[in-house]
Amino acid sequence: MNYQQTLDFLYRKLPMFTRIGAAAFKKDLTNTLILCESLNNPQHQFKSIHVAGTNGKGSTSHMLAAVLQAQGYKTGLYTSPHLKDFRERIRINGKMISKREVVKFVEAQEKLIEEIEPSFFEVTVALAFDYFARHHVDIAVIEVGLGGRLDSTNIIRPKLSVITNISLDHMNMLGDTLEEIAGEKAGIIKKNTPVVIGETQEKSAPVFIQKAKEMNAPIAFADAELNVQNAKIKNTRLSLSVYQNQEMIYPNLICDLTGVYQHKNILTVIKALSVLNEKTNFKISDESIYSGLKQVKKLTGLKGRWQTLQTNPLVICDTGHNEAGIAEVIKNINQTPHDKLHIVFGMVKDKDISKVLSLLPQNATYYFCKPDLERGLAETELAAQASVFNLLGDSYASVLAAKEAAIKNAAINDLVYIGGSTFVVAEAI
Repeated sequence: MNYQQTLDFLYRKLPMFTRIGAAAFKKDLTNTLILCESLNNPQHQFKSIHVAGTNGKGSTSHMLAAVLQAQGYKTGLYTSPHLKDFRERIRINGKMISKREVVKFVEAQEKLIEEIEPSFFEVTVALAFDYFARHHVDIAVIEVGLGGRLDSTNIIRPKLSVITNISLDHMNMLGDTLEEIAGEKAGIIKKNTPVVIGETQEKSAPVFIQKAKEMNAPIAFADAELNVQNAKIKNTRLSLSVYQNQEMIYPNLICDLTGVYQHKNILTVIKALSVLNEKTNFKISDESIYSGLKQVKKLTGLKGRWQTLQTNPLVICDTGHNEAGIAEVIKNINQTPHDKLHIVFGMVKDKDISKVLSLLPQNATYYFCKPDLERGLAETELAAQASVFNLLGDSYASVLAAKEAAIKNAAINDLVYIGGSTFVVAEAI
């Protein structure tokens, strides 16, 4: 098979969460363990950082990888889902895995894949771990796909675990309450392995503290120790200072990710790197922190986080897609100067749609659309549900048609925001 045929085989043959949702989620680690056993357990052949959380885990993973790269470490990065190219999921020092390596892996594993019928995600995780082991990375940042305890990535023995935050998402798989979801995310906390929690939340903090105690894992809450001051956007970059106990420890940090929500993620990253310095053999200089955060997108290829697609009119997209993520997007919109607001919006069926819609501004013109996948919510159905919340606009058969209409209707000082789903952003980019 060539590369395209190999991808078609993976997409067609294997249950894929992106496409069909919960039915693709395997509730144990058996298949991943079988695949990795056949590869001589690559997950134990490289050092790693494990990153979970409802929102912010992608940005946090990319920031950590960027700083580690800036320090000179050969750094693997595994994230999901991809926006444009499957190979975005698996990178070393920001460079995507080659098409040839993907083809070779699937060819070698095809018989086992046919035999055990793993999910798309299980195969992808095994591919990533095998790739990082064979290329002898110094460290890999591994982003959890969904949850934590039963996620395929949860067979690694990380040097550090990171959990960004907890909010209501994927309740059909992870539980209906914040405590239940926190319990699933806490599944990545390992024996005698430090864990950094990004946000202190009333309902999730006790769950993490209890699990850390059971595992004898040193635990730290980033926002309890650190805070951001003097945050502003300067020359299309975020500038801020990080304080610890009223003392400024990182003055004038510059980051090329400008969303307001990145303040929280930066604190999580700073604390995680501090713990890595204190409790492992990895040494990260302040210079590397400044250098890495300044060029996260360049070093890692991150896209879709409050990303400017064009100016005049200003067109921005963001992958926030649940209640907490959209709440952060609204903060960004409110802080972005504009005359009129145009919102290109699409969602997938298995989200808490009414909760998200209740947060959206009524003083905007809406362009409802359906992301091009089976889980996509029909644009007319989305428009009907939105009208209950007095969110009014037209429906479009595709994301691109909605995007084009919004840009055409927008005056030079207007803002066009595109979002609601990672898959809407992927098509818009």
